[in-house]
Amino acid sequence: MADLQHLMRPGTLQLPALPPLALYVHLPWCLRKCPYCDFNSHEVKNGGLTIDTAEAYLAALRADLEAALPLIWGRPIVSIFIGGGTPSLFNPEQIAQLISDLRARLPLEPGCEITLEANPGTFERERFAGFRQAGVTRLSVGVQSFDDAQLKTLGRVHSATQAREALAEAAGAFDTWNLDLMYALPGQTLDELARELDTALSFKPPHLSIYHLTIEPNTVFATRTPEHLPDPDLASDMLDLITAKTGAQGLSRYEVSAYARDGHRCAHNLNYWQFGDYLGIGAGAHSKLSFPNRVLRQVRWREPAAFMAQDNKVSNEHEVARKDLPFEFMLNALRLKEGVTVTQFLERTGLPPSSIGKALETARGRGLLAADPARIQPTERGFDFLSDLQQLFL
Repeated sequence: MADLQHLMRPGTLQLPALPPLALYVHLPWCLRKCPYCDFNSHEVKNGGLTIDTAEAYLAALRADLEAALPLIWGRPIVSIFIGGGTPSLFNPEQIAQLISDLRARLPLEPGCEITLEANPGTFERERFAGFRQAGVTRLSVGVQSFDDAQLKTLGRVHSATQAREALAEAAGAFDTWNLDLMYALPGQTLDELARELDTALSFKPPHLSIYHLTIEPNTVFATRTPEHLPDPDLASDMLDLITAKTGAQGLSRYEVSAYARDGHRCAHNLNYWQFGDYLGIGAGAHSKLSFPNRVLRQVRWREPAAFMAQDNKVSNEHEVARKDLPFEFMLNALRLKEGVTVTQFLERTGLPPSSIGKALETARGRGLLAADPARIQPTERGFDFLSDLQQLFL
């Protein structure tokens, strides 16, 4: 891991201030690996996560965090996201221990959002209430579908009934929670998606995250691709339907794949999209950390066993090259409906606005960005052709 003295030396960037800092904690195990999933997740052997494995992993997380502390010394944490894998495989006592370990080592902002990803297949009555007592403030429930046939195709371990029970308990235990839903599923019609949305919205979720089923390399679906996937035109109609139905229920689209009621936007994800900093601990976790004259990226060892065994948990790291910063910034910021200010670009990259002047001019000329010179904000057209817009900053 890079030493602080080395990172504080002069460099090509000049950051006027350090951005907000979030923490991501990766818990890598799942009951079963889904065929579409390209995340760093690993099936638990023999159907359960043993207490010994969970405790060894929590100890490795502590060691990882302690080694990273000099790089973030004194910086308050604005949000924590415990992702996976399926973090809800860990029981409420283990999650309480984890949060207690984090609180003991990091200054958390008052009202720091602490999100835990949960799967209806790991749900037992009172488990979600237990997570709330452990210190989790926001639950994200990976429903994906309310159709048993689609859940089977997607390789999910839960049923539609379990999904409904999990959401009812989440709504009872948490003020803020998120429902994950997938669309453009094999053979899915607009009418079927409309029914899925009606079911999802009947639970009055404060936040809805949607995911277009895409075929990723190195997944089961890449070699055994399901038939009858909706074509791009139908997928686009599906997205319009989602936006219309959620809007009618008081959820507004604030990011490409996220809809929220007022006051329920995900603080952790907003920090990513606004090019804030984040420390990632745990197997395969990524970090982006700013210093006055440079931006550092790190990755942890990917395999849980290797991560636990290594003293140095960082497998590789690099400084982000000056020429790569505009694209990295835009890849995130342009996902936001409201965009960001030009000043934020300057603050987060340490680069002058002139470094993106030509690309901004081209994007505005093509009607992909709003005309406001003080903001970098995608138009409706820019939102529809997001990857074309992002490419202009490469």
